[in-house]
Amino acid sequence: MGELLEIIKNMNRVLWNGPMLIILVATHLFFTFRLKFVQKKVFKGIRLSTKSSDDPNGETSSFGALTTTLAATLGIGNIIGVSTAVALGGPGAILWIWLTGVLGMATTYAECYLGIYFRQKAKDGTYSGGPMYVLEKGLHSKPLAVLYCFLTLVASYGIGCSTQSNSITDTTSHLWGFSPYIIGFLTALITGLVIVGGIQSIGNICMKLVPAMGLFYILACIILIVMNHQYIVPAIALIFKSAFLPSAMAGGFIGSTIKTAARYGIARGLFSNEAGIGTAAIAAASAKTDNPHNQALVSMSATFWDTVVMCGVTGIVIVSNILKNPASVKGASASELTTIAFEQIPFGGYILGLSIVAFALATLIGWSYFGEKAVVYLFGKEGIGTYRICYIVMIFIGSILSLDFVWELSDLINAFMIFPNVLSIWLLYRLIKHTE
Repeated sequence: MGELLEIIKNMNRVLWNGPMLIILVATHLFFTFRLKFVQKKVFKGIRLSTKSSDDPNGETSSFGALTTTLAATLGIGNIIGVSTAVALGGPGAILWIWLTGVLGMATTYAECYLGIYFRQKAKDGTYSGGPMYVLEKGLHSKPLAVLYCFLTLVASYGIGCSTQSNSITDTTSHLWGFSPYIIGFLTALITGLVIVGGIQSIGNICMKLVPAMGLFYILACIILIVMNHQYIVPAIALIFKSAFLPSAMAGGFIGSTIKTAARYGIARGLFSNEAGIGTAAIAAASAKTDNPHNQALVSMSATFWDTVVMCGVTGIVIVSNILKNPASVKGASASELTTIAFEQIPFGGYILGLSIVAFALATLIGWSYFGEKAVVYLFGKEGIGTYRICYIVMIFIGSILSLDFVWELSDLINAFMIFPNVLSIWLLYRLIKHTE
């Protein structure tokens, strides 16, 4: 396992210290300008997400599709991912995470627009869409579509499954001393009971769970920001300075170079919002709509909530706490910075622990749907049952794996998924409209 981990780390060093950063930033900037700053319509997307639709085309409401996307993206990336980004890339990584959200909204819009444009209706009335259908129907490349589906299937076991179940067991073991084996089994059981109901069951659970857990976490962060109010402006200033200055010039803070800040900021931002990976388009294709523009706006708002808001406030909480209590983070591991910040408030550790468990559980549910759609494309609906069994088993296995290995593998899978998806939206950009 150690040798394999080192190989994966070396591959990530090559991919994420240049090629992936350039590809993602170039894509986000291109679609930001090409779509005439479509990000300014994010609040229209939020309004549209709350409107009901009786459109016969689709399986779930726009809000259901949005919360399914958010369930898959609002996970440990918003908490542990931000913490590791600061620890490894310095405070400047927060700005890069935030920028992946602001600029990435345009990429999410493009992915979802094409995902709905090329979606397919099965004989049983169900809808399927996403990058695999864009690659097959738009670029007429079945091999690339198959490759993307295979990567999505693997990612569902890594990004969507192992990292989340591992975080649940790690949190419950640390806070309450529960056995990882027992919690891993219970997590697999609960997730299994939800996913057997398909998109309707997943959508219904996500519509209830996602808003509640998001509001709960944001309120806790607001309390911490108020408590650290004297350090908020210095924290924001340090985040901006550290993003563009070597650590020595930024006060010798955590992290080392501008490149390191960008590497971990963009990688963790991508892990959180998945803009560039294309998975949001899979959920968007299930929405009851015949208007790719409107649903793309709704789906784009998921990136806003996930990264611009959630990751942003988490980052400010972490950095302001480090400035306020520098001694508290000495010797802390990369994943503990958020925990240390939350310990300022009564029962803060338990509040954060419950947030991590809820976020991770939602991601397990949301990503199972992405994996199912990949299976349907590759093997037909008869493969869903086998996939669900394997997914549930992998939840248990992932709960006892090395977290370092899981994170590195997730970064590598993310990189491989980006190539076919970004290729498709670049080559088909003329089909994407920024107005109705």
